[in-house]
Amino acid sequence: MISITDKTLKDLEFNTILQTISDRCNTEIGKQKALEIVPFKNKETLMDALLQTSEYLSSFTNNNAIPNHGFDNITNDIKFLAIEDSFLEVGSFRKIATLSETVNVLLLFMKKFHDYYPKLNEKASQVEYTKYLIQKIDEVVDKYGEIKDNASPDLINIRRDMSVVRGKVNQSFGQALTQYNGLGYLDEIKESFVENRRVLAVLAMYRRKVKGSILGSSKTGSIAYIEPEATLRYSRELSNLEYEEREEITKILKKLSNDIRPFIDLLKLYQDFLSDIDVVSAKAKYARKINAILPHIIEEKRLFFRDAFHPILFLNNLEKKEKTFPQTIELNNQSRIIVISGPNAGGKTISLKTVGLLQLMLQCGILIPVHERSETFLFDRILTDIGDNQSIENHLSTYSYRLKNMNYFLKKCNAKTLFLIDEFGTGSDPELGGALAEIFLEEFYHREAFGIITTHYSNLKILANELPFASNANMLFDEKSLEPMYKLILGQAGSSFTFEVAQKNGIPYGLINRAKKKIEGGKVRFDKTIATLQKERSKLEKTSLTLKEEETKAREESKKMESINAKIQDKLERYQELYDANQRLIYMGQKVDDISEKYFNNKDKKVLIGEFLKIVEIENSKRKKATVKEKKEIEIIQKKVVEEVKVKVEEIRKEKKEKKIKAQKQEAEKPKVILKIGDRVRMVDGKAIGTIDKIEKNKAVVNYGVFTSKVSLEQLEFVQNK
Repeated sequence: MISITDKTLKDLEFNTILQTISDRCNTEIGKQKALEIVPFKNKETLMDALLQTSEYLSSFTNNNAIPNHGFDNITNDIKFLAIEDSFLEVGSFRKIATLSETVNVLLLFMKKFHDYYPKLNEKASQVEYTKYLIQKIDEVVDKYGEIKDNASPDLINIRRDMSVVRGKVNQSFGQALTQYNGLGYLDEIKESFVENRRVLAVLAMYRRKVKGSILGSSKTGSIAYIEPEATLRYSRELSNLEYEEREEITKILKKLSNDIRPFIDLLKLYQDFLSDIDVVSAKAKYARKINAILPHIIEEKRLFFRDAFHPILFLNNLEKKEKTFPQTIELNNQSRIIVISGPNAGGKTISLKTVGLLQLMLQCGILIPVHERSETFLFDRILTDIGDNQSIENHLSTYSYRLKNMNYFLKKCNAKTLFLIDEFGTGSDPELGGALAEIFLEEFYHREAFGIITTHYSNLKILANELPFASNANMLFDEKSLEPMYKLILGQAGSSFTFEVAQKNGIPYGLINRAKKKIEGGKVRFDKTIATLQKERSKLEKTSLTLKEEETKAREESKKMESINAKIQDKLERYQELYDANQRLIYMGQKVDDISEKYFNNKDKKVLIGEFLKIVEIENSKRKKATVKEKKEIEIIQKKVVEEVKVKVEEIRKEKKEKKIKAQKQEAEKPKVILKIGDRVRMVDGKAIGTIDKIEKNKAVVNYGVFTSKVSLEQLEFVQNK
């Protein structure tokens, strides 16, 4: 049986969560229900609620969106219908028909997609599906909320007569209008309406000459509004028919009310079902906004929230476009109590509230923003002592109020309790308050309760270190700037950085030294040791992050290289296959050339055919039979490889050509040496060096020692003087 006090709900700002969910509801009843969400007493019903929300959340990303569940509130209509001999108005029946239709659509949808939404379908299957209500109402009321002409035989006749009489009213009025207008008795406006009746606008001087009933006059008295005599007779007849119509409609509505009255409980159930779905929908919308999921609910006593966000802070920061830092917190049988220490404004209270609020939300059937590998069990009680506890109305001091609260904790605390205490032991003399806080902590520890506390007291940090199943934790701070890093580090107490923060804020160093002398040396040394350890932890944390990043990069590079190597290996194998195939064809070409030469010399066709058959048989013995499909696949692969090779060859050719052009350009840009007899030269494309013996016009005779050659001067390049 879970027990949550109003103080806990207030401390954890749970009403803010409920208000946010309520704002996402479509119906008034849904909004009210959302504000009344409380922790579930039973694990089975809690799991149903969580799974329903999780299923609805999945509908936002799959192709089977859940149909509309909106409806108009019929609570007052149901109350009125419950009164004997009462009858509802037409609009109420239209609302009931729409409500029934909406429920039917949802019930059929859930049944059809029960694989996607098993828990929602389970809830829907408890609601009766019926078309009776819709059929009964549709017999009487049309889609515009009007009574149909054929709602009863008498109504058909009455409305038919009314139509005929209206025709006569209009006809008789038209005749009178034409007659008196021709006589010049009417004003320019000719006609008007008085008391919803059509009248002639007669000039006051002629009012006695127009037969009929005077129904009024203009403000100035210059016009008299007269209903013609013939029209008046038909109007009275129409009024009688309208009265009969109202009587008949009342009779019809009474009968319809009597037909619907036995279904009052079903209508209540329909409205309850749709408003429940509205709340589930709102919780799913909220979950989508805060990236919430359903963590594993386990039987073992363990709370493990990985990458947990405080939902209120997350949404506020999202609006401001600021970053929210997630926390990872674990409580288990080996570490039941965590003591968080360190300077203020580092995020201790937020870490504390995050755990409490997320656990409370979960036990109220609301999904929470944590990593999917998170898990927790269900607590019987959640006790909190957070924030300003000054009780003005009870004239209690902060410390008295906190002691009263601790007394309540001691009465209620057991092995299935989660307690959260902010600034544990404050409000009294540090030595005495710390000693009492130590006793309370020991008591909670021996009762095997799970809890998180924040404190500045050194004795509590030492106690947490000494107790086997308790542990210290601190909020990480930058060792240079002393700026908070908003990251919870388990396993080590935090320094309050009292003197460091004072120095940072400009307090003279001499005053800080005097303050240090005023207190026990041991305490300063202890705090200094913690501060040093915290700085080291901060450095290690940064180094660890850097190494992790480098490791990740190295892995990515390794994967890339493996992928590239695999691709290169694959290409090499395919190119090798192509090369082998081409070499085989070259070999066969040489064989055919040899046979052709033999035939050219001996003209022996028998030998020629024999040699050809021999080649063909040798080649065929190497072939394997393949299906048409396999042949096509091989052809496609070969074609692809050939195309790749062509591209590569073209690239190589292009590169060679570009190099050649570049070399020629560089050569052309070199200052030209005027060649003369006796110069040592060589051909531009050659390696042999010779001496110029003679120059005739644009040609030179070059002596290479063994032979001479006549070459164009443009094809020669200077090597060395004689």
